[in-house]
Amino acid sequence: MNFINKYKSHMRLSLFAFAIVFFSNCENNETQITTTKSELVWADEFDTNGGVDQSKWKFDLGDGSAQGLPGWGNNELQYYTNRSENIEVKDGMLHITAKRETFMGANYTSAKILTKGLYETTYGRFEARIKLPWGKGLWPAFWMLGDDSNGTVAWPNIGEIDIMEYRGQQPTITHGSVHGPGYSGGNPITKSYELTNDRFDTGFHIFGIEWGENYINYYVDDVLYNQITPADLPEGTEWVFNSNQFYIILNLAVGGNFLDNPDANTVFPQTMIVDYVRVYK
Repeated sequence: MNFINKYKSHMRLSLFAFAIVFFSNCENNETQITTTKSELVWADEFDTNGGVDQSKWKFDLGDGSAQGLPGWGNNELQYYTNRSENIEVKDGMLHITAKRETFMGANYTSAKILTKGLYETTYGRFEARIKLPWGKGLWPAFWMLGDDSNGTVAWPNIGEIDIMEYRGQQPTITHGSVHGPGYSGGNPITKSYELTNDRFDTGFHIFGIEWGENYINYYVDDVLYNQITPADLPEGTEWVFNSNQFYIILNLAVGGNFLDNPDANTVFPQTMIVDYVRVYK
């Protein structure tokens, strides 16, 4: 496979600019506050072949049962491993591969990594350049969870920011959402973005958010397609995205509540390829 040359610049010209902009994906009377954050503060460029950098990432392993969440709380079908068959860095890219195989009682394997306890923060621009897989039942995601390490606050009260979620059978559409108390599970605050004359499985695209106090802006390839603020929440619910620190997650799930399960026409193995993950302030 011929990969696009990676953009290797680790620093951009420091900029902190405010603007009120209008954009076509929103209602005609809707305005958006944008904040450009461009001082690089954390990144993984996936430059070293082999395993992931364990100073930056941890693994979630298993089927969720050990965490009290069989099927990871979503009726997912995969068993997450740290095997090179499911996750490795090669050719300057992170490869997370879902396989159809019998393993530890599951019929599929894949991988999930997270920065929990290693890198957690509040506010910033978070982006990743990713080529997505294709096929019914594939659920890749680039997302964030609020710190739950003290065990006193549980999901959804900790907050969840889904920077990119994707149903493999819909290769032109991606989704950006937040989950919190009173707007979680099948009822998040969400919006979709659809490519025109292109697909997410045929090339790399940049998925990102700019998160500040009382707003989260969603981008695909620097196109601002959604802004979520406390005003978008159901009446009487709480905005949980100002005080808590969040960590980053990359995973490729198989099946689950978000989409249909794979069928005989779903080709395996399938791979989510990540060029980089970067955080700016």
